[in-house]
Amino acid sequence: IKLNQMTELSVKVKNQRQSILDFEEKMLSIVDNKGVFAGDKTEELCPLKHTFAHGVYVREMKAKKETIIVGKIHQYDHITFLLSGKLLVATENGVEEFIGPCYFKGAAGLKRVGYVVEDVIWINIHPNPTDTEDLEILEEKLIAKNYLEYEQNKKLK
Repeated sequence: IKLNQMTELSVKVKNQRQSILDFEEKMLSIVDNKGVFAGDKTEELCPLKHTFAHGVYVREMKAKKETIIVGKIHQYDHITFLLSGKLLVATENGVEEFIGPCYFKGAAGLKRVGYVVEDVIWINIHPNPTDTEDLEILEEKLIAKNYLEYEQNKKLK
């Protein structure tokens, strides 16, 4: 790959990331954003269940049809299960359709926007080496506040 191709790809990724951030901001600015779930903002819309086992943290989310979900930026790759339902997920890499049951590796460093086509049950499995059950501590370790923090932490790994 030539330098100019790498530069073009880098600009494209940056533009896609900004588009996702702009979309999130627009969705959250709507006065009646009952159909938008961003992070843990509206847990009544997408109920969360947290389960802990030795060295493992499992986060389950249920979401109803026509919900828009704006995810957080994960610091590490993790395993994701879609137990049931259907959704479209957009990232800087494009749009993918997922139909449950299925599982896949959730890549670190991506902010995802999901549109729930059919009610879903979505599970993320994360490492929890300290066995903490404090969700704030887990979030500090597992989630980047923004792309800059993710890129800085990636260099330290």
